[in-house]
Amino acid sequence: MATAVIMPRQGQSVESCIITSWSKKVGDEVKIGDILFSYETDKSSFDEEAQVEGTLLAIFKEEGEDVPCLENVCVIGKPGEDFSQFAPKDESTPAAAPAAAPAMSPKAPENTAAPVAAETAPAGGDKISPRAKNLAAKTDADLSRVVPTGPDGRIIERDVEAALDKGFLKGAPAEIAPAVAAPSAAAAVENDYEDVKLSGVRKVIARSMHDSLSTMAQLTLNASFDATKIMAYRASLKQGAEGMGLANITLNDLVLFAVSRTILEHKDLNAHFLDDKMRLFNHVNLGIAVDTDRGLLVPTLPCAEKLSLNELSLQAKGLITEAQSGKISPDKLSGASFTVTNLGSLGVESFTPVINPPQTGILGVCTITRRVKTTPNGDVSYPAMGLSLTFDHRAVDGAPAAKFLKALCFNLEHFDLLLAK
Repeated sequence: MATAVIMPRQGQSVESCIITSWSKKVGDEVKIGDILFSYETDKSSFDEEAQVEGTLLAIFKEEGEDVPCLENVCVIGKPGEDFSQFAPKDESTPAAAPAAAPAMSPKAPENTAAPVAAETAPAGGDKISPRAKNLAAKTDADLSRVVPTGPDGRIIERDVEAALDKGFLKGAPAEIAPAVAAPSAAAAVENDYEDVKLSGVRKVIARSMHDSLSTMAQLTLNASFDATKIMAYRASLKQGAEGMGLANITLNDLVLFAVSRTILEHKDLNAHFLDDKMRLFNHVNLGIAVDTDRGLLVPTLPCAEKLSLNELSLQAKGLITEAQSGKISPDKLSGASFTVTNLGSLGVESFTPVINPPQTGILGVCTITRRVKTTPNGDVSYPAMGLSLTFDHRAVDGAPAAKFLKALCFNLEHFDLLLAK
């Protein structure tokens, strides 16, 4: 019996996923555990493994297509088995595995030209993916001159893009198509760069950052504090961690801990701005900006104010590892009430972090530099850690934001007192 493979739902907030690559093609034998295809949400990537054995009878969705969760993607069964009941209603005939060859008949030769016709002019667009059809409609591409590369002579999005690159538009004479010529100096210059298609994650980051800067009144305040005590405390933790079974607590963990204990007294920054109202959170759901191979991800550490320093360090490291692996659940990448991003390890002394809407603030952690301050005993050099607070001026005024930054600097500068609270 044929079995449909659906697009999984990776988290309650995910509505659709993009297929990034197929590991199997129609007609391939499939065993349990074989990777069928890879896909990505707007934040994570996954591989879909086969749960049944058989032959890949049909592929309904191509690489690059945005597929709603729980919709059929392909079918596994026995060669020649009927799978029409699984085909999405809005799709044309999908790529199918060839059935056993029928007996020869006098009419067989008449059908041999059909695949060739599909190469140049899809009949009424019945062999074209929805994404390709949408792109063609927006750009006025001439589908009669598109060369299909999808299964069973199907036009997919990259085919339309290739035709547009060649100037194949409706109403344009064939002569405008660039002639095939010997390599020239101009062609050599074109090889000096590479066009790389944006990943789903990068598109989401681009859209989110643009929306953030274009819809918010963002302002950044910069301050620093004497990091002598937290550096000494961190050194003592490092020495005694193994004997006491503690995590490898970092300076960033100390900052996260201090933020979780400070921000509840400044609720306008532990909040979401929702146009006509403010959502003030009673817990600190702390977003932690993580640099990954796929782009910036921000996993959320819920109720951070309830965690001990050791618990916070362990849970934060677990989230960071999951994010960097690319396998983190999308549900762990939402719901933050405030975010901390750290560029200190890269030597950045000051920067302007961009708020992740609808949050009202984000804290940037900077590198440690040597500064001089005047004391009763003369000028003294000390290690200063910089902090950059960006806030949404629609939700928070400058003075309240500055008060939070001042309180945070005090708590970090007197970390021993903060631990005693």
